[in-house]
This record gives sequence, C-alpha cells and structure tokens, in this order.
Amino acid sequence: MTADKTAAKDQAGKKINPTLKMVLELGPVVLFFIGYLKLREEVFLIAGQEYKGFIIITAAFIPLMVLSTLILWRLTGHLSKMQVATLVLVVFMGGLSVWLNDERFFKMKPTLIYLLFGGILGFGLLRGQSYLKVVMEELMPLEQEGWMILTRRICLFFLGLAIANEVIWRSQSTDTWVYFKTFGLPVAMFAFFMFQGQVFQKHGLADEDEA
Repeated sequence: MTADKTAAKDQAGKKINPTLKMVLELGPVVLFFIGYLKLREEVFLIAGQEYKGFIIITAAFIPLMVLSTLILWRLTGHLSKMQVATLVLVVFMGGLSVWLNDERFFKMKPTLIYLLFGGILGFGLLRGQSYLKVVMEELMPLEQEGWMILTRRICLFFLGLAIANEVIWRSQSTDTWVYFKTFGLPVAMFAFFMFQGQVFQKHGLADEDEA
C-alpha cells in the first residue's frame, strides 16, 4: 500500500467494530421508535404546558443523538459531512419542535437533509464535478464516468426522498411518518445501492495491491 493511501486512510478515521458502529448510528433512531410507541397516546403537563408524547420523545432523542455522535467521533476520530449536518439539523429542528411545542419542525428534518445534500451534489454536477467522489473515493474506487453516473442518480434519489417525506408527513398520520422514517428511509437507501451493482462492476477500479 502506498504512503498516500495510508495517509488517506488515517485521515478517514480509525476502524471500529462494524456492529458497534451500526448500534451508535441506528440506536438513537430505534430508541426513538420504541419510545414513541410507548408514549404516543400520553400527554404530559410540564410547567403548565401540555406536551404530546411525540414532543417528549423528541426532547429525549436530541441529547441521545448528540451522545452517540460524540462517542462515534471519539472512537473513530472522524465524522462524515452528512453525520455533522444530520446532528446540526436534529438539534436545531428538534429544538424548535420542543421549544414551540410543534412536531412539524422535527418532521421536516429529513426533507432538509436530503435537499441539502441533493442540492450540493447537483451544484457539483453543474460544474462538471462529482462531490460524492471527494467523500467516498476511498470506500468505492470508481472511474470518473462511474462517479458522475452515481452522483446523478444519488442526487435524484435524495430529491425523491425529500418529496416523499414532505408528502407523507403532510398527508398521513404521525404513526405513518414514524414508520416511514424508521424503516422506509433505511430500506429505500439500502435498495438504491443494491441496484447500483452494474455501475460498480462496469466502472470499478481494482486496488493497486490486488492488481
């Protein structure tokens, strides 16, 4: 392995157990879902103000998300731009929901996340560049053409997820939105990358050591 690759991997962060990483990333979402199921019918009176169970769970989710992200950063020495942006939006939109006692702000969070990253990728495409390559090149070595194809698809995919989130939270019940956020979004993301196998096969680059 070359010195450049070693340096790049050091910058990418230390390796941790994949199971632990998954627990830290998905644990807060799973706990949010469980807490919501238990408290969704409850109403709490705090300082003379009534709060639905959704707001209480959102208030608990914020510090839990902050803690899990900090632990992940401590263990790996690195956070992706998406992880940082997600944390900022969780704190900001979740905080607004709790402060204003209005669950709509928290429901808008996925929309803002996907619009943000879809917009960034779209801006790069207009400049003839793949910003996706900048953050994922070490994980998925591809030819330039492959990066452009994948970036266009992910850009459109993110915009589609943003639209889907808006339609669901505005037209469906809170229960439906929680199920969509907890299970629908991860499944959609997994399915999307599963269907990109042809791009990886056609435009993938072999590692120098393997060659």
